[in-house]
Amino acid sequence: MSPSAPSPRADEAARAVGSVVELLEVLWERGRDVDSKPVSASQLRAMFVLEDKEGINLRALAEALGSTPPSVSRLCDRLQAVGYIERAPSASSRRELELRLNDRGRTFLRDLRRRRETELRSVIAAMPSNRRAALVEGLESFRAAATAAADEAAAATSGGAPGAVDEPARTA
Repeated sequence: MSPSAPSPRADEAARAVGSVVELLEVLWERGRDVDSKPVSASQLRAMFVLEDKEGINLRALAEALGSTPPSVSRLCDRLQAVGYIERAPSASSRRELELRLNDRGRTFLRDLRRRRETELRSVIAAMPSNRRAALVEGLESFRAAATAAADEAAAATSGGAPGAVDEPARTA
């Protein structure tokens, strides 16, 4: 867009982003199709959470995924059956199990990311360099806005303001 052109409205930008997300999903799936052991989108999300929060329990994973412990338990059963995660007794509670990606699971995610980046790189390389720079700038702004919105939503559900520290109640 030229400097004199009007900037798109939020609804126009949302439609454009939605369209791009659909195309990205196609590219993402191409990166996944190579693997001989298919992993569902839900299982993949669980693996990303486990990569980020090593050793969490089933309840915490279910919370992170917005699901129920019984559903997540079945999902973990399948991931364990294909050899991507391990369950181990918790050091802090005999009643809980800790969930971890194993080496095979980490390798799967590394290879998946590599294949996805290859697919993206081929598309991005076809763009003029000034448009690539604008893309990076726009994506960084989008990430910052999305992170702020997620922080606000998390604060709203926990009852506090983003970044706020709870103070003790004062008595008169």
